[in-house]
Amino acid sequence: MFTGLHHAALSTPDLERSLSFYCGALGGKQVSEVYSWETGNETADRMTRLKDSAARYAFVNVGNVFLEIFEFSSPTPADQSHRACDYGLVHLCFVVDDIHEEYARLKAAGMAFNGSPVEFEDGSIFTYGRDPDGNIIELIEIPPSASTPKL
Repeated sequence: MFTGLHHAALSTPDLERSLSFYCGALGGKQVSEVYSWETGNETADRMTRLKDSAARYAFVNVGNVFLEIFEFSSPTPADQSHRACDYGLVHLCFVVDDIHEEYARLKAAGMAFNGSPVEFEDGSIFTYGRDPDGNIIELIEIPPSASTPKL
């Protein structure tokens, strides 16, 4: 039986920059040390389906979910920009209490947004932005009267 989502994983070219963003701008908390593995780790290669992989990673807690953030040094990652319509995981969505306040704060901190917050028909308010690596981050404020599912 599934009991919930434990974490989502991201890959970044700069672990420190991503930790700074998710712990600083988004208010998360690093909850693990920075772990690593070197090339020759057969278990890591088997699980990632990579050859001669090497990486560093750490866990960050944001709200009620963990993010596992990887920085691979081997093999060399491909630069890839994901669009909202591309297959696979498309974005991370974080529930906020005051979307206008968070939007203004994060925009002032340098986060790029597609536009200012807009309202769904049910009264929920959302906006899309990007983390320093271009991953899409959605912020959503869900009032009690909204039909959008709530945690």
